[in-house]
Amino acid sequence: MRWGVRRIAIRFALLLGLAAIVPLLAYGVLSIRSLQRGTRTSVVEGNGNVAARAAEEVRRYVRTYADLLKALGADLQNTGLQQWQQDRIIKNFVLQFPEFREITLFDSAANVVATSRIGRPRTTIPRDVPPTMDGVGMSPTFSDDELLPTAVFSAEMRQLGAPAGWLVGEFRLEQLWRMVDRIRIGSQGYAMVLAPDGELLAHGAPDKKALVAQRRNLSAHPLVAAILAGSDVKTPIATEYADEDGVRRLGVGTRMLPLGWIVVVEQPTDEAYATQFALQRQLMVAIVVALLAMISVGYLLGRGFIRPIVALKQGTQALAAGQLDARVDIRTGDEFSDLGDAFNTMARRLSELQEGVKRQERQATLGRLAAGFVHDLSHPVQNIGNSIRLLFREDQDQETSDVLRRTIDRELGTLKRFMEDLRNLVNPRPIERFAVDVNPAFAEVVEASRADAQRAGVCIEGRFADGSLTIDGDRFALGRVFRNLLANAIQATQSGGRVTVITKRVGDRVAISVGDTGVGIPQDRLATIFDEFMTTKPGGLGLGLAISKRIVEQLDGTIAVESEAGKGTMFTVTFQSRENDAAASAAS
Repeated sequence: MRWGVRRIAIRFALLLGLAAIVPLLAYGVLSIRSLQRGTRTSVVEGNGNVAARAAEEVRRYVRTYADLLKALGADLQNTGLQQWQQDRIIKNFVLQFPEFREITLFDSAANVVATSRIGRPRTTIPRDVPPTMDGVGMSPTFSDDELLPTAVFSAEMRQLGAPAGWLVGEFRLEQLWRMVDRIRIGSQGYAMVLAPDGELLAHGAPDKKALVAQRRNLSAHPLVAAILAGSDVKTPIATEYADEDGVRRLGVGTRMLPLGWIVVVEQPTDEAYATQFALQRQLMVAIVVALLAMISVGYLLGRGFIRPIVALKQGTQALAAGQLDARVDIRTGDEFSDLGDAFNTMARRLSELQEGVKRQERQATLGRLAAGFVHDLSHPVQNIGNSIRLLFREDQDQETSDVLRRTIDRELGTLKRFMEDLRNLVNPRPIERFAVDVNPAFAEVVEASRADAQRAGVCIEGRFADGSLTIDGDRFALGRVFRNLLANAIQATQSGGRVTVITKRVGDRVAISVGDTGVGIPQDRLATIFDEFMTTKPGGLGLGLAISKRIVEQLDGTIAVESEAGKGTMFTVTFQSRENDAAASAAS
């Protein structure tokens, strides 16, 4: 019972868990997806803001020095200074702003007017550089002798609207490195600045500094390629990708106007989505805990709910096994309790009905036995009584007396066999086995039964197999079986009918068949034809076939019947064959 309760309770708990897990999973999936979308949007927006602020800081940094160069040009142009004074002002400016390595003032003919450099200046007037910062142009970046990124600022000098010369300054972007190094996203996120063509100008990661010195071009970088291919230069672009080390990263990049530089902020996705992953784990743990709690509650509730059902099941099985005294004890105070009371009432009623049926069966059996005894014993008893009365008459001759004595002996033998059948039915005697040839043993029974067959107007036909059919058996016991089968066949066959006896070999077995053309046996009676006290003859006890079946089974044989109402019946007995010279000699 305990295992039955546990098994059903587990199924009940799993059913509740399944009913709970569907909405939980749906809620979990929707929550996780919403969390992923919200977290990604939040992270992308945050990193985009960092990139935008970094771009603005870099732009102000570059723009500030461009404005300083432009202001210097205005000072040199409008004060009527001498050339040596202009030269001194430029040198002092470079000393004050060391980001400018060199500043040179050219006239309209590209001749050097003043320079901060002692000796011939290295800078020249950059050509094809449009003024992008209020009249100040900036050349593409390049690396100087110290492998620092450098650019050239150029401001055109004008007097009365006409070109008056150029002020050119070589500007080192060393400060840009420091600015980029200060930008951090978490503990592993860094920023980098690239030229418009994708050349790396600055990188915040310590292990990536060498790439700047190598003038590495990152135009093939997934994010940089997307920015270069994009038409919208104002909106940051975000994407996820695997870097050259195989680390998944989230990158957000934007263009920096008017220089066209690209600012990228990238961060490992494990760190960027750390909050999301933590919330996902918490959500999954909450779902699992809720599911386990639901299963536990379902298991506990299931045990209490299923126990009355299991009790009723076991009570029903006990009733089915014939234990009519089985009762159930259900005290739940609900419909199960009413069902248990109804079950107990049914069990008591069945017990009462069974006792009534047993009484009726005993009465019917006694009546059937009494009728059978009267039927089977009345004829031989009457014959014995008549023969005894006639035997004591003084006018009887010797021949008549002998006939009467033989009649008494025959009927006494019949009564004796009747008593032996009853005793063998209750306590069968063991059968000793010897080699028996079926053909002569059955032939004797057939010859002894011909007189009864002739009186009934029935013809007996014997078809015996050639040679010997030897089996292990008892000749007297087999004779009883054969006599029962022949007697039943003759009694079931009407005058003019035929009884056929057949012996044959079927593989390694011997088969004996007794068939008749009599009234047959109804199909609903075939299943019980070998039971004790089951008979189709009026007044019979129904012991012949039961005893015959018991004898056949004691000899390890089988007996079967085939019948069709109105056409006849065929009984077939089979035994294991015992064919060797010694057995044949013993049987003969």
